[in-house]
Amino acid sequence: MSSAPFSPPQTAEDLISRRGGTGDLAGAGDMPAAIEGYHTNEMKISARMGILGGGVILLTAVSVYVASQLPAWAANGLLHPIRHRVHQPPPAHCEESVFTGAGVTLRGWNCRASGTPRGTVVYLHGVADNRTSGSAIAERYCGRGFEVVAYDSRGHGESGGDTCTYGYFEKKDLHRVLDTLEPHRIVLFGTSLGAAVALQEAAEDKRISAVIAVESFSDLRTVAVERAPFFLTRATIRKAFLLAEEWGRFRVDAVSPVAAAAHISVPVLLIHGALDRDTPVAHSQRILAALRGPKQLIVVPGAHHNESLQGDVWSEIDKWIDGAVRE
Repeated sequence: MSSAPFSPPQTAEDLISRRGGTGDLAGAGDMPAAIEGYHTNEMKISARMGILGGGVILLTAVSVYVASQLPAWAANGLLHPIRHRVHQPPPAHCEESVFTGAGVTLRGWNCRASGTPRGTVVYLHGVADNRTSGSAIAERYCGRGFEVVAYDSRGHGESGGDTCTYGYFEKKDLHRVLDTLEPHRIVLFGTSLGAAVALQEAAEDKRISAVIAVESFSDLRTVAVERAPFFLTRATIRKAFLLAEEWGRFRVDAVSPVAAAAHISVPVLLIHGALDRDTPVAHSQRILAALRGPKQLIVVPGAHHNESLQGDVWSEIDKWIDGAVRE
């Protein structure tokens, strides 16, 4: 004989009927406990499903909210680097100075040359840095007969402003600093962000005699995309650029040392670490290709970002500066 296929009970009543019905008193002694246990399990399962469903909804809502905030978070990160205050006194031969930038007050150092000045070296620091990273440069070149100026970029150190535009406004600040100097044999010495600012100003300012550009980026859009965290999608990055342009009142694609390079006629020395992963050496290689005047690129073996100013590189810099300011 064939029997009907087994199917689990769907309700408490179904369970009772399979145990002999409500009238089968001989087999119904444990019916109340069975029914109660069935209802309890059913309630536990329902509760767990409710918690799981609520968790999924909450997680989805949080994910949507976080994703919606990522462009603003990225734009703020671009515009507002960490500010490091100045906590050390000026080097020997230097004194505190205040410069007027393009709508901001810039604080820095004016350093006197040993002997008759041969020219002026203007030091421009990198992002999230301040003038103190130029202390050794001030001491070195004051000793070699140069006046040295070093100041905190806008939004950095002790200077005014809270937004970094990577050269868009910074080159205008630099222009006003140069207005305070003797317009003769001026050498710009910039690292990272400072190198990019130096190149952008050198394309427009004929008072500049030479540029030392250490680890510059070729254009802001490229380097920002390269440095973006892995979890930022292309769409998020595009939105972040738009917000940064709106909030910072500048154009991202206008920040381009490689475009500026085509308009620079003075000697430019580029220096870059071979192992730089923050700003790969390809950035300086693109700038080198675009430069029209005297140019040289020194690639430092084994050097990462902020490590290329070392050893024999200094003697090469000295030779380059000496040649640039020679009458």
